[in-house]
Amino acid sequence: AIERNRRAGFADYELSKWNFENDDGEAPQITAAMKRYVENFSTLERQGKGLLLYGSCGTGKTYAACEVANALIDKGYPVLVTNFARLLNDLQGTFERQEYINRLNYYRLLVIDDLGVERNTEYAKEQVYNIIDGRYRAGLPMIITTNLAFEKISKPDDMENMRIYDRILERCYPIKVDGSSRRKKALMREYKDMKNMLGL
Repeated sequence: AIERNRRAGFADYELSKWNFENDDGEAPQITAAMKRYVENFSTLERQGKGLLLYGSCGTGKTYAACEVANALIDKGYPVLVTNFARLLNDLQGTFERQEYINRLNYYRLLVIDDLGVERNTEYAKEQVYNIIDGRYRAGLPMIITTNLAFEKISKPDDMENMRIYDRILERCYPIKVDGSSRRKKALMREYKDMKNMLGL
């Protein structure tokens, strides 16, 4: 059952390996906070309380969110890890949009990656609002990651984003995930390995 939940919960199955056991230890305070979120999930779920992980690219926001998802799946909770681009593509391909959004509420935790990279159209903003509002009204928790600056989220420049971000901030505790880019470090290691292999 746990393995079924894990396969259903990750559109990209590689993310199912992003767990506390494989953490590189570079952000101990963030890792500890994610562990405490898992430990207190039964209380936080009743309160509909989630997290907003924000910061620049490559600092480990998605990894931290997946650590929580994997730990909760291990405890038997159904969790979905996805992103807004994928959700919007799915919604565009279905006539039963409200039914699709309602089905997201089957998951005890919804992790949505990369808020702010979706298409900046009225349609996209309306669907993002509907997804967030569906969880908000159901009192169900979300973890949302974004590269947007907190200033942009707390003081949006248009009404559509204000409707979205206000609901997120009401239910998701904001945590800044900063530091050097892990992605760049990994890339530099790969380049070095290739350089040595090729004798350059």
